[in-house]
Amino acid sequence: MTFSYLRCIAKAFHRMKTDYDLDLGRIYELVINSNPCYAFLLEGNSLIQNKLIIAHVLAHSDFFKNNVRFSNTSRDMVESMAASAERIRRYEMDYGKDQVEAFLDHVLAIQEHIDPGLIRRPRKKEKSSSSDNRHSTPYDDLWALERREEDKNEQKSGTSKVQEKDILLFAMENNPKLQDWQQDILTVMRDEMLYFWPQLETKIMNEGWASYWHIRILREMNLTNEEVLEFAKLNALVTQPSSGSINPYHLGLKIFEDIERRWDHPTEDEQVRFGRKPGQGRQKIFDVREMEMDTSFIRNYLTRELTEEMDLYIFQRKGAEWTVTDKEWQKVREQLIASRVNGGYPYIVVEDGDYQDKGELYLRHRFEEMELDIKYVEKTLPHVHALWGRPVHIETVVENRPVLFTYNGKRCSRRFL
Repeated sequence: MTFSYLRCIAKAFHRMKTDYDLDLGRIYELVINSNPCYAFLLEGNSLIQNKLIIAHVLAHSDFFKNNVRFSNTSRDMVESMAASAERIRRYEMDYGKDQVEAFLDHVLAIQEHIDPGLIRRPRKKEKSSSSDNRHSTPYDDLWALERREEDKNEQKSGTSKVQEKDILLFAMENNPKLQDWQQDILTVMRDEMLYFWPQLETKIMNEGWASYWHIRILREMNLTNEEVLEFAKLNALVTQPSSGSINPYHLGLKIFEDIERRWDHPTEDEQVRFGRKPGQGRQKIFDVREMEMDTSFIRNYLTRELTEEMDLYIFQRKGAEWTVTDKEWQKVREQLIASRVNGGYPYIVVEDGDYQDKGELYLRHRFEEMELDIKYVEKTLPHVHALWGRPVHIETVVENRPVLFTYNGKRCSRRFL
């Protein structure tokens, strides 16, 4: 695997590495959603750690195979990545390592801005109209002018005033200056993001499901007293709540356990209103595991009682201190849901691919109470410009005012609208 290709996973690895160095987390295993699933365990793990991890990985594998969000996942992505790495190595040799690395950086900057629900539009076939076979006449130059104008208008209609969430695909289909090797890299990176997207949509569910089952599997094992103690410590580290952010292992586990309890022991009112019979908890969590994603999982099953039990609240920074601003359970639930929409990434669409009739790219951030990081915007726009080849604009909201950021190839500017 080439150095350039390894850059494709550098962002996620750097985040995990930082957590590890600061003792905020521990990288125990890596599980790959394929057929069959592959799991890699850390060489320095103890025996009980590996027992827990194997149980955890088995549940991940079950989730990958049965959750509806993974139904269209490519199960041969490992082999596909290997083939892609070999092609990128050849591109390094043919076009220069620095050029390939720079292009990968451009793609990685916006790799998450895809549309997993989009059915890719087929490319337009080359025209084979009768005009191509027209006999030579003294008026051919006029016909040619007409055809060029038609082509120009057709190109405009394909890029103007659109609402395209898949920025990578839009660049692939509408930037004629991209070379074949660049088109290939864009396709590779988009396909890999499509592969990982279901994991972004189900992070809380997936980790909660794996935690639920590793606890129950190890409870059934004949562990020594020393192993029981080590397991308890390890499980507490994995599933403990976090003071500064949501621990997906903890939240997912608690919701699954609460679902099982409520369906095992329904109230009289629930039995009358919903026909819910006692003892259906285990079947219910299997049904939830199959049909839900994080947003619907939280919306449908995070209750007021569980929110209060877990002491969940909304907090904001005010001056130099963090302050609790709301503990109303429905607002807490909606905040959690909002944080999981679109995999947790800002929702940005291409609004115009021919802005001001200059071929410039106009993006719009669908603002929903969460502002974009301005420094991140200003560092990302040059990458988008490199992929588009012309000036790039993005409209968003800052301090409750619409603002337009523009990068023209030399500098980034902003103005309030």
